[in-house]
Amino acid sequence: MKKNILLFLLGAAVVIALDQITKSAIATRFLMHESYPVINGLFNLVYVMNPGAAFGFLANASETFRYIFFTGITIVALVLILYYLVKSKPQSLIIVCALTLIFAGAVGNLIDRLRFGAVVDFLDVYIGSAHWPAFNVADSAISIGAVLMIWDMIANRKKGNAS
Repeated sequence: MKKNILLFLLGAAVVIALDQITKSAIATRFLMHESYPVINGLFNLVYVMNPGAAFGFLANASETFRYIFFTGITIVALVLILYYLVKSKPQSLIIVCALTLIFAGAVGNLIDRLRFGAVVDFLDVYIGSAHWPAFNVADSAISIGAVLMIWDMIANRKKGNAS
């Protein structure tokens, strides 16, 4: 249990720091909406502020509503992750890593919402004129954590069916 908590704390600190450092680097070196090609036709660095959530969800809602809604949802999710980690004592290293990534990503984006009222996004993946919505390290951590959780659930389900 102590090993899981230590892994969780160290992992979360590293991901949050990496997220905030990369966002700060972009915000101090780029003008808003400025784009720098990294791999032509595939990947740019760009500085945008996303007032919504994934894919711009609720981006057009009032600023007050977004602030309360996203802050509240994030805090509830963080508390549930901590509660699960402490009370359930997950044995699976994959689940601990998944929870760490999701928690850290949520904290990274919450910091932006509290500071700026929006999230700094800067990773722009595209093919031709088709762009994936810009994202950041926190978004990547949340996505990877979710994939790890699904992978663990599928692996455990197969183990359960094999018995």
